[in-house]
Amino acid sequence: MRRLALVALLLVSACRPTSAEVVLSGPAGCAGQHADGLTPATVRVGGVYPLSGPASAYGAVAQGVSAYFAWANTRGGVAGRQVEFLVRDDGYQPARAVEEARRLVDSDRVFALFQTLGTPSTAAVRAYADRRKVPQLFVASGASEWGDAAYPWTIGFQPTYAAEARVYARHLLRTRPHATVAVLYQNDDFGRELLTAFEDAVAGTGVQVVARRGYEVMDADVQAQMAGLAESGAGVFLNVGTPKFAAQALAADAAMTTWNPLHLLNGVANTPSVIAAVGPAALRDVLTTGFYKDPVTWETDPDVRTFVSAVRRHVPDADPASSQVMFGWTSAAAFAAALERMECPSREGLMAAARDLRDVEIGTLLPGITVSTGPGDPYPVEDLRVFRFGDSGWEAV
Repeated sequence: MRRLALVALLLVSACRPTSAEVVLSGPAGCAGQHADGLTPATVRVGGVYPLSGPASAYGAVAQGVSAYFAWANTRGGVAGRQVEFLVRDDGYQPARAVEEARRLVDSDRVFALFQTLGTPSTAAVRAYADRRKVPQLFVASGASEWGDAAYPWTIGFQPTYAAEARVYARHLLRTRPHATVAVLYQNDDFGRELLTAFEDAVAGTGVQVVARRGYEVMDADVQAQMAGLAESGAGVFLNVGTPKFAAQALAADAAMTTWNPLHLLNGVANTPSVIAAVGPAALRDVLTTGFYKDPVTWETDPDVRTFVSAVRRHVPDADPASSQVMFGWTSAAAFAAALERMECPSREGLMAAARDLRDVEIGTLLPGITVSTGPGDPYPVEDLRVFRFGDSGWEAV
């Protein structure tokens, strides 16, 4: 009986097609394209997130995505298809991200990878996605390289770190044209891109970067870096860290009595976990950027009310006041827009749709901001607003 069972298992395995073997024979113009993980009734999607490790605060993004797809499924699905969303944990380790992406594609047979989170993990997965011709859609990272034409199967979503850096530079040039700036940055592609873009944006102006200190993602804390930056006496502090380290920097800044700079908090660190860790007082007058609605500030907005209701119903462990949960929901809505616009029901059709989104309105984006791509424009969202933390939370500047 054991021998028969083994033979049966081998026969099933041998007959199971690989992820690249579901090939369309029609409709006209779509023949030869690949549609693994997609049926007329369902679509299977996979995401890779740091549910554990030093960047685990970003696990909330996956909760927002899950809430959106569950909400959409109760309304008939996306383009008539029920969405099955599979989440994998890479611990913010690029090698694990590749391993989990392969598992999603080769074993789980997903139609697309929707979001790898973080610049290192996304970069590690990108070559694999390109080789297998699997969409790596709307990745949760603002690196400019996601617009690289050499990797047509990968596309970002949020404004780039370079764009964010230019926003900070323009704000300082308008309000403090002779500012001195000290920068704390994560020593990887994320931190270095934002730092370099900021330095380029202020080059030749009265704004000067007078101190820089980097940290590694496996460091215990940034106390030494903050002490070194404080010695510069800079009038502005640019905090380019992920939530754990950004919170440490905020706490250190608030505790100092001899250094009181204007604090610029990079957008990816604007999370409820950071606010909870340091308390509202430490955030007083801190500036940041954003492009989607804060669930607390916009609590009476109809689209935000829908979001809150869906999160409470479908992902009760999630915090509906979390900006990271809102980010996941908003980016999932963009994925739905691309899926709805596919002309061919295939991976190729999905990428074509994602690269031809024209002024798509999503209710949880800030007013005036839309999702737009097209020939020569691989960046879906390119606008940012500046916010200051005040009595009622983040207030538009």
